[in-house]
Formats: sequence, C-alpha cells, structure tokens
Amino acid sequence: MNVPVPSASLFVIGAAYFLACAVIGVWAAKRTRTVEDFYVAGRSVGLLPFAIAAMASTLSGFAFIGGPGLVYSIGLTALFIILPAALTNTYGALVLGARMRALGERHRLVTVPDAIGLRYDSRLAQGLAAVAILVGIVGYLGTNVLALGLIVRALFGVSLPMAIWLGAAVTLAYSAGGGILAGIWVDVFQGALMAVASTMVFVFALESGNGLAAITQVIQAVDPTFLGPWGTRGAMVALSFFFVFAVGSLGQPHIAHKYYMLRDAKRLRWYPMLVTIAMLLAQLLFVGVGVAVKALVVRGEMPALGTPDEATPAFLLAYVPSAVAALVFAGVAAAIMSTVNSFLNIGAAAITHDLPKAFGRTVDAARQLTRGRGWTIVLSVAGALVAQLSGTLVAFLGIFGYGLFACTLVPALAIGLTWDGATKQGAIASISTGLVLTLGLESAAFLKFFALPTGVTVTGLTLVTTILVFIVVSALTNGERQRKV
Repeated sequence: MNVPVPSASLFVIGAAYFLACAVIGVWAAKRTRTVEDFYVAGRSVGLLPFAIAAMASTLSGFAFIGGPGLVYSIGLTALFIILPAALTNTYGALVLGARMRALGERHRLVTVPDAIGLRYDSRLAQGLAAVAILVGIVGYLGTNVLALGLIVRALFGVSLPMAIWLGAAVTLAYSAGGGILAGIWVDVFQGALMAVASTMVFVFALESGNGLAAITQVIQAVDPTFLGPWGTRGAMVALSFFFVFAVGSLGQPHIAHKYYMLRDAKRLRWYPMLVTIAMLLAQLLFVGVGVAVKALVVRGEMPALGTPDEATPAFLLAYVPSAVAALVFAGVAAAIMSTVNSFLNIGAAAITHDLPKAFGRTVDAARQLTRGRGWTIVLSVAGALVAQLSGTLVAFLGIFGYGLFACTLVPALAIGLTWDGATKQGAIASISTGLVLTLGLESAAFLKFFALPTGVTVTGLTLVTTILVFIVVSALTNGERQRKV
C-alpha cells in the first residue's frame, strides 16, 4: 500500500501523542523502584485503569487493523472472535482473577509461571510455562511491532522499516524505564482517546455508505451470506472461532498477569461490565469500517484492497477528517504499544525471574530489576527484527503465539487453579504436549504439509488435546499428595 504524504494534522497529533507517551514513561520511571513496581505496578492499580488496560491488551492492533480487514474479507464470521469476550471476562475476573490476585498478595507472586509453580509445587512446571511464554512472545512481538510500523508510516510518511524501528524505540523508551506502570497509564490515555474516536469513525462509516440500510443492500446484492448470521465462512468456522477465543483467551499471559496489579480484589465484580462496555465501544470501529469498506469497494468508490489489513488506514485517510483520523491512528498505536509493553514485561520476567527459579537459583531484587530493564531492550530489538520479515511469516508467528499460549497455559492455569484434582504431573504433561503439538502442527500447516477440515484449526485441535491430557494424567496421578494453595 502506498501511503499518501501525511497532512499537518496527522503529523502534529501523532507527534503530540508520542510526546505524551514519553512524559508518562518519565513519570512512571521515577515511581518504579522495586521488582514489584516494574512487573506488577506495585499492586496499586485501581479498577477503572485496570479494566481499560485489560481491554487494550485484549484488543491490541487486531481490533483496529486486523479486525476490520477480517470483517471486510469474511463478513460477520469475524464477529465470533469477539462475541466470547463477555463470557471470558466474567470467568477470568470472578474465578481466575480473584484467585490469582489473592495468591499474588499472599505469596508475593509477580508472573503467571509463579502461580503455576506455586499451585503444583513444581519448579519444572514453572520453567516449562516460562519457556512456552518466551517462545510465543517472539511471534506476538513481531506481529504487533509490524502493525505499529504501519501506523507510524501513515502518521509520519516514513518508510516501513524506519517506521518499525521508530515505533519500537518509543515503546521501549517507556517500557524499559517505567515497566508495566507506564503501560497501564498509557492505556488509560489511549482508552479515553479510542472511546471517542471509535464512535466518531463509526458515524463517518455510516455516512460514507449513506446509512446502514444502504450499506446492507449494496453488500447483499453481491454476497447474501456476508451479513448472514454465520458470515461467508459458515457455522463450523464461526463456532470454531468462538471456542478458540472463548477458552484460549483464558491462557493469554499478558491478560492474566494484570490480575496481580489490582489494588482491591473485591472490586473485580464490576470488571466484566466495565471491560465489556469498553470493548463494545471499540468494536464500533471493528465492524463499522469493515462493512463500510466492503460497500465502497462493491460500488466502485474505493479500489479493491491489496490486503485486508489496508481497510482501516485506507478508510481513515480517504473518508475521515484528518484530525479525527490522526486521533484514531494515535489510539491504534497506543493499543499496539500497550500489548508490546505487556509482552516485553512478561518476557523479561520469564528470563530474569522464572527461569532462575526453575533452576533453583535466586537473584537479588536490585539485580533482577536491572536485568529486567536490560532484557526489555533485547526483546524489543528482537521484535523489531522479526517485524522486518515477510508479512505472511509474521502473521503466522502471531497465530502461533496465540495458539501456544492457549494450549500450554489454559489447562494448568485456568482449570488447575480452580480444580482440586489437578496434579503437577498433569500440568507438566499438558504444557509439554502443548509445546510439542503447537510447534509441530502449526509449522507443518504453514508449510502446507497437511490441511485440516474446514472449521477445524490447529489451535482448537491442540487445545482440546492438551485439556484432555491434563484431565487424564491428573486423574491417574491424583492419589499422590498435592499442595493446596
């Protein structure tokens, strides 16, 4: 996609946004003095910023770049990725979140593998979880840094490689200094921005197609299934999306990790409502841009997209006033940087905290904080390097990362923390199975060595397998004494 030279509004608002991020980073760095400050924001985050941060980490660049493109490509099938949000948020907060927050405060836990290690009294389980997180992070970082580069290119009109490094540098500037605390407050800034901007863009999307009724008529004339209840891909794909994202979301470490940060666990009962409302506002752009661009292309008022990911940038630059477009671009950049910040943080924690614990080593707090900042820099550079690869490979790595997190962490974490019958043997077996199957099957599918039936995904198949392995192995070894937490 050839991005036009940015207008003055795009450039100025984009520059102002990045400056605001830098100011937040400096403020957070001054308040980050301990390992708990760096990794869990000193357990001092209120409910509203907590909910906004969780929403931003969940949606990331997908909701604003990949999401509209997916709606443009496959219609309302794409909605089944976000429909499970309310269900997952409720279970995650009231069951998984409340337990993790209590364990974190009682035992001073700072990572997701910490919770797994404590639950099963197993350094091996903690180490395997840390390895799974590190492997998955490589793909997730590359995907998100590439999406950030696309936004920076649209804002400043620079080449994509330069945009990738610029975006990575800005994110690193506040992540290395302020840790997760900086990311949380960038999320608050971004969330307020996106709530307003998404609503405004939805209005412009409707206006571009002369209203929802006219948009619907244009699309149905050429593709009656596009706006049907299952979209163009049918019921099997839609239901597969629902399962993978309803269950798999419970194993995403950048979301689960945030439960440690909440100041008052009693207020978690309000979390599902707040985060679902925030997501609904953000999804106005997700759906509105997707269907509007489809109608504009059908009518010949917009050229067919080179790739679906061009839907949001192309629409904003052509049909939205530059000042509003700039706010959206800045908000999208913030959402992506929020997720990158979270992954840099949990990746650094896996290297400096979880792996040493798995090998029976202890690192003093001062050295751990210094090393955490150092590894944040290394991981940021690695993410920018991965983002330079071909778009197809980066997209594969993103899918791989999500699937690996889901298949390795959902059984041991989301099920294990609430099932007394879970055993460390079950946790070790399920995490190991998830690692091997995801690495093998996702790579084989990407290289086209085999193809699964329509509606069946590698993540879905592997997730079912690892859950069964966890349950069966735990049942077989349940006679052994297990630690209760």
